[in-house]
Amino acid sequence: MPSKTVTVGSTIGLHARPAAVIADAVLNAGVPVSLAVGGAEPVDAGSALMIMTLGAAHGTPVTVACEDADVLATVAGLVAQDLDA
Repeated sequence: MPSKTVTVGSTIGLHARPAAVIADAVLNAGVPVSLAVGGAEPVDAGSALMIMTLGAAHGTPVTVACEDADVLATVAGLVAQDLDA
C-alpha cells in the first residue's frame, strides 16, 4: 500500500481535536487509511479514538498509508498541519 511519512504538526500532538479532524476527513473520503508510529501496528485513521492511541506528540513521525493518492496526500497534510491553530 502506498504510504508517506510526515511529522505531527499539532503543537499538542494528535489529541482529541486533531484526531477528530483527521478521522472526519477519512470517513468523508470513504476509503481505508491507516496511521502508524515507528514499527507499531497501524491503526484505522477513520477512528479518532484509534488515532489518539498512537500517542503521537508534536514532531513525531507518522506513516500514513492509503491506496488513493489524493486521500493519502490530504490525510498526510492534515497530520502535518497544526490543527490547534
